[in-house]
Amino acid sequence: MNFIEKQRDENTPYMQLLMLLGYAIAGLFIFSIVALVIIVAMYGVGALNDPAVLSGAEPKYRPALQILLAATSAGMFLAPPIFLAFTERIKLKEFYGLKKPKINLLLIVLLIMIVSMPFMEWTALLNQKLVLPDYLKWVENWIREKEDQAMQTTMVLLKMQHISELLVNLFLIALLPGVAEELMFRGGVQRSFLRMFKSPHVAIWVSAFLFSAIHLQFYGFLPRLLLGAGFGYIYYWSGSLWYSMLAHFLNNAYAVCAAWYMQKNNIPLSEADSKSNFAWYGYLISFILAILVFQIFKNKTSKAHEQQLD
Repeated sequence: MNFIEKQRDENTPYMQLLMLLGYAIAGLFIFSIVALVIIVAMYGVGALNDPAVLSGAEPKYRPALQILLAATSAGMFLAPPIFLAFTERIKLKEFYGLKKPKINLLLIVLLIMIVSMPFMEWTALLNQKLVLPDYLKWVENWIREKEDQAMQTTMVLLKMQHISELLVNLFLIALLPGVAEELMFRGGVQRSFLRMFKSPHVAIWVSAFLFSAIHLQFYGFLPRLLLGAGFGYIYYWSGSLWYSMLAHFLNNAYAVCAAWYMQKNNIPLSEADSKSNFAWYGYLISFILAILVFQIFKNKTSKAHEQQLD
């Protein structure tokens, strides 16, 4: 006789995507309220009517901006996939494949991020040169205005004088998004799309498109799309979110550490993405090496999967 209770079927992928959206809206609302309560406790009720406080325009108000950033990441990206797994009554570790990572695969992920950096720089430079047709000039002007606003916020966050500020930014800009966004887009969205489309390539690229689009930065869309796809393949091949989380963390941490280095050497942050640092063949070599190391990662994960089946 079979005394084992049959596991309940998951909701359809369409329903899971709707739940993720609903949880994201609710999470953003709830966490934003909590963040505003903390900000009011720190700066008084008048802070809600003072743009300088919520934008972190002045150094003394930067903690308010950091609190809002943490609330957005936690509410929109971290909480929804956790609640989805809870709704499906499946342990987080099983639902998203959070099995113990292997050192050799972690090192390969590190190598992937290192060798791909020049190529990603080229895609960023290419993206910045894109212009819209004349009849869409108003759209381009609106996009550039939003980009400038986002850049101002980024500059406020990346102003670092002390090591403590570097550590805070590594948490807010690298660790928290690396965990939260991978749970949401690779664990939640890509997993649902894979069930929906039955094609890993479609699931990975559609998820990467949404991942890039939701950042609302047109002039960083292409490199973020490719990063999202890269994270997606790493997750799909390995079956573990730890590797894509590491890749995401390394990408963001590099940007934070580069900003720290530039400020320590009196280099304007505005020069970070404005010029090419490699000859054309350097970008080509980077692309080839990235493909090769990706293939090594795929082969290693395939062999590990085969050994588990034996």
